[in-house]
Amino acid sequence: MNNSIRIAAVALLLATSISMSARDRSNARSMVITRYGIVATSHVQASVAGAKILERGGSAVDAAIAANAVLGVTEPLMNGMGGDLFAIYWEAKTGKLYGLNASGWAPRGLTIEHLKSKGATAMPPTGIDSVTVPGAVAGWHALHERFGKMAWKDLFQPAIFYADEGYPVPEIIASYWKDSAEMLANDAEARRVYLPGGKPPAVGQIFENHDLAKALGLVANNGADAFYKGEIARALVSTSQNLGGTMAGDDLAEFSPEWVEPISTKYRDWTVYELPPNGQGMAALEMLNIMETTPASPEGPLSVAELHKKIEAMKLAYADLGRYNADPRFAKIPVKGMLSKEYARQRAKLIDPVKANCDVATGAPPFSDTTYLSVVDREGKIVSLIQSNYEAFGSGIVVRGMGFVLQDRGALFSLDVASQNALAPRKRPFHTIIPAFMERGDQHVGFGIMGGANQPLAHAQFVSNVADYGMNVQEAMETARFTVSPQRGCNIVVESRVTPEVRQRLSAMGHQLDVRHEYTTAMGRGQAVLHDSKSKVNYGASDARADGAAVPEQ
Repeated sequence: MNNSIRIAAVALLLATSISMSARDRSNARSMVITRYGIVATSHVQASVAGAKILERGGSAVDAAIAANAVLGVTEPLMNGMGGDLFAIYWEAKTGKLYGLNASGWAPRGLTIEHLKSKGATAMPPTGIDSVTVPGAVAGWHALHERFGKMAWKDLFQPAIFYADEGYPVPEIIASYWKDSAEMLANDAEARRVYLPGGKPPAVGQIFENHDLAKALGLVANNGADAFYKGEIARALVSTSQNLGGTMAGDDLAEFSPEWVEPISTKYRDWTVYELPPNGQGMAALEMLNIMETTPASPEGPLSVAELHKKIEAMKLAYADLGRYNADPRFAKIPVKGMLSKEYARQRAKLIDPVKANCDVATGAPPFSDTTYLSVVDREGKIVSLIQSNYEAFGSGIVVRGMGFVLQDRGALFSLDVASQNALAPRKRPFHTIIPAFMERGDQHVGFGIMGGANQPLAHAQFVSNVADYGMNVQEAMETARFTVSPQRGCNIVVESRVTPEVRQRLSAMGHQLDVRHEYTTAMGRGQAVLHDSKSKVNYGASDARADGAAVPEQ
């Protein structure tokens, strides 16, 4: 080989090595980047439906409603018209944030005395007495009335199409559906609608729901009144009465969602926003305040020191959440005290840097299964929306002739009259679902990560990944996480991408780790969109733990 050939060969090897190295990364997906709109959901067809609405000139809110309606068809166990909704909306021109709480209240007849007369010693986890008024359709109406551009009826055509014509059931949804088969079999209507042929649909099986197509058509043609005062309301009340429930016509007709002011904290140089109680967003903000009392570990987000700090901060914030969160119309909640930096410093002093605390006490702040989607349109307006039946297939009760499941949010009430969250007529329960928003300078991010009690701590980890470690929104969403265990105490669930060495050292500190697969849905399934108001470029991220995608407007 002559010298010139040898030099060329070495140059080629170096170029190839550098090129391959430049493409090495820890996250599985790239961000979607476009000057136009993006819809990010946990199901591809829902994302596409929302993106098509943007292409037709619809607003971010129009696209969010259309995508959410499709998700109610294609992920019926997670969400739908029988569930609740919360949203944060960011207006690009004014920079103003709007919060919407569309969580429903308990029926007037659903009281502690009523349940105890039936022999209950705790709130029923499923069944008709776990059902509260569904707020989702009222939430769609409130958002559309204020920020929508397209005709209301046009937003529901994709969902009606998938309900009537069917869709192939995706992987993750199929696995959840299978796990819920026994519960669905307990209700005749749920069994008829959601167990075709007596069993849950398999991956790729076409699932149709003509009853749901009918209900969606009623909402599309007659507005929210169809749900709260019309044919759907009558079917819902009849279903409740036939099962010994307490839902009455006026419980539905008199319900309306509430516009609320988002609460916030400053973490490093980012401002992070959540919604106020009865949601659990204040726990995410308290956790961030506690984390901020010490610098981020230079060894990275999955280092021993960083994970230990976040786990212990989570325990402190969750202890306060469990004690104080409730419907603010019925209880005095120390939100300002829980979010104060001084209170965070007091709580942070309780963290032992080398030992896990298995029994965390509530502090004394001073008084003064779900689906998530995010949308950004070409003008930069952002919708951060979360909607849920609570647990898979909610109460397990399907409204007769309407094809949708009723939520089981009432299960989160307490029967202890001394509790801030004690069951009472027309009271909203402790709520787990929380949308979020964060901004710094020209960067504005709508994000959320579903999954019950997982949500505040997942939000805090996402924010830290962006603010402390400079990750883009896709990388921040995908990075391995930990989450709370149902056993609480020192029990923590982690993904196996946390290295064996780190897990061993955490175990030596007293953390009891339940190690799951690399991308487990136990960590929740999130979405995020980012608008750069200087470059006018939008970025979208969709969690690799879900079946979905961030889809750009064409």
